[in-house]
Formats: sequence, structure tokens, C-alpha cells
Amino acid sequence: MNIEQLRNYCLSKKGTTEDFPFDEDTLVFKVLGKMFVLAGLSKWERGEASINLKADPEYSQELRAEYESIRPGFHMSKKHWNTIYMHEGELSPEFIYKLIDHSYDMVLKGMSKKVRNSLLD
Repeated sequence: MNIEQLRNYCLSKKGTTEDFPFDEDTLVFKVLGKMFVLAGLSKWERGEASINLKADPEYSQELRAEYESIRPGFHMSKKHWNTIYMHEGELSPEFIYKLIDHSYDMVLKGMSKKVRNSLLD
């Protein structure tokens, strides 16, 4: 997976926007204004691709126990965020997409029903 594939996948999700709220290096994808994917572009350029994704706390623990390339979120809440080190080659693109879907769903789940329903409009 390259950065354009990641970008295209994230932007294909309903209500998603991209932004650089922290600096010019950290690409952030948001659903209805809330972050669900963060990617440091300079790491991708160096061949050290990684992304931060939100996850259910119990699922986070399971993932970290099963995969060496999934670790507590770098510069994020360790309880709710994981860093996925994609350059290590352990995870298939399909599985990474599944993790992105989970992150997107977790962010939506935390929103009010009224806000979630705005995606249907």
C-alpha cells in the first residue's frame, strides 16, 4: 500500500475530509470533523510507513498481542489508539483496510445519532 492508496481509500468513506491540523507532515483523515487516521508523510517517504488508528480498547489489546507491527498509539491515547507499522510487512493491505474501517466506525459510534444520521443526507 502506498500513500495514494491510503488517501483514496480514506476519502472514499462517507463524510471524510483530509487536513493538516498539526503540521505540514501529519496528514489527518476525519469523519464529520473527528480524526480516524493519522499518517506522517515524511515516514512514508523514508519507507517507514505507519498510521495511527482508533480502536476499541479490548480489540487494541488483542491486536497488540497478536501482531508485532501493531503497538500503542505513538503520541496518542494508548488506550484508544494504535500505531500500525505497515513497512514491517506483517499485515496485508486488506487487513489494514479492515482496521481503517474499524477506526472509522469507532469514531462514528462516539457521535450522537443526529450527527451520524447527517451522513445519510
